[in-house]
Amino acid sequence: MKELAILGSTGSVGEQTLAIVEAFPDRFRAVALAAGRNVEKLAGQVERFRPELVSVAEPGSADALRTRLGAAAADVRIEVGSAGLEAVATHSADLVVAALVGAVGLEPTLAAIRAGRPIALANKEVMVMAGALVNREAEVYGVDIIPVDSEHSAIFQALAGQRGGDVARLILTCSGGPFRDWPADRIASATVEEALNHPNWDMGAKITIDSASLMNKGLEVIEARWLFDVSPDQVDVVVHPQSIVHSLVEYCDTSVLAQLGLPDMRVPIAVALAHPERLDVDLPRMDLAAIGRLDFEAPDVKRFPCLALAYEALRGSEAAPAVLNAANEVSVAAFLEGRIPFPLIAETNARVLRQHLDADAGAVVKDLAQVRRADAWARTQARERIAGGLAA
Repeated sequence: MKELAILGSTGSVGEQTLAIVEAFPDRFRAVALAAGRNVEKLAGQVERFRPELVSVAEPGSADALRTRLGAAAADVRIEVGSAGLEAVATHSADLVVAALVGAVGLEPTLAAIRAGRPIALANKEVMVMAGALVNREAEVYGVDIIPVDSEHSAIFQALAGQRGGDVARLILTCSGGPFRDWPADRIASATVEEALNHPNWDMGAKITIDSASLMNKGLEVIEARWLFDVSPDQVDVVVHPQSIVHSLVEYCDTSVLAQLGLPDMRVPIAVALAHPERLDVDLPRMDLAAIGRLDFEAPDVKRFPCLALAYEALRGSEAAPAVLNAANEVSVAAFLEGRIPFPLIAETNARVLRQHLDADAGAVVKDLAQVRRADAWARTQARERIAGGLAA
């Protein structure tokens, strides 16, 4: 029986993780759950899975959860805020599923690593913000990090049994998002509803907007660089609208290994939960004849400049990806709230990133405090630029 602590249990990946737990009750048990403010959903999870510990974002949510659970609240320990996230991350478990969205996941994931807990990583911002630091900590504490993103899971699977030194390239695939065929002028006037209409994947709002801008793929490029210890020049992106080939690894002899599957996050989650075994998940089987064709095309960084910004950040400094990620979180929130048009996501990100690089190109991340400072600085700069109409 593998015991799981889940950071982000009420999000998309968290819910699908619990669906696998429910499907394999003899294999997995959810012993600790961390959520935000979705008390109703968390209460339902507590009633179904009977965890020992849960965490919510604020005291008011904790009170509401106790009320909703009634007498059952006595059977679960309820924690709050950042301390609650750390409590879940360091709880006695065999695997921590890091499925929070955004920068909030960095500190609890580092806490889990320092507690010696293996990580199933879906929270890409952890490696984006502090990949070098996370890798150093994981090596010190002897912790394995298994990727959950479909693209990185595909690479993880394609690397199995191979020698790392034989890798020539990692090739991340990208659906192209809802605006893949749109001209630049139509993208410029895209609505929030249009940006949230992803053709293949059912994801949270922030990740879906990142997919529409290709920032999500840029973040995955950064994540891949650190997860698999390759240079930025060894990570390529190709647009693949069918989302059947999830990513590929090219070896020095020009052989290319790919992982294929229907677009369903339960597969990479199951791979991470059961590794090194496989689960017989109850999902539709892939019919290549019915699919008929697999298309590939180069990404257009003129229409989707966020992808190029990721490479610029990787080549700039160890702190630059944290700056880019923070600026993007602020600009995406502003777009979702209707305060800026879609193209200003990339424009905000670019201006904040380049301001950082002008001052700190080549900087090395030495500790978490430095990451926090870079993150806070970038958020302030992005908010000020958005409020001021992006004045230089």
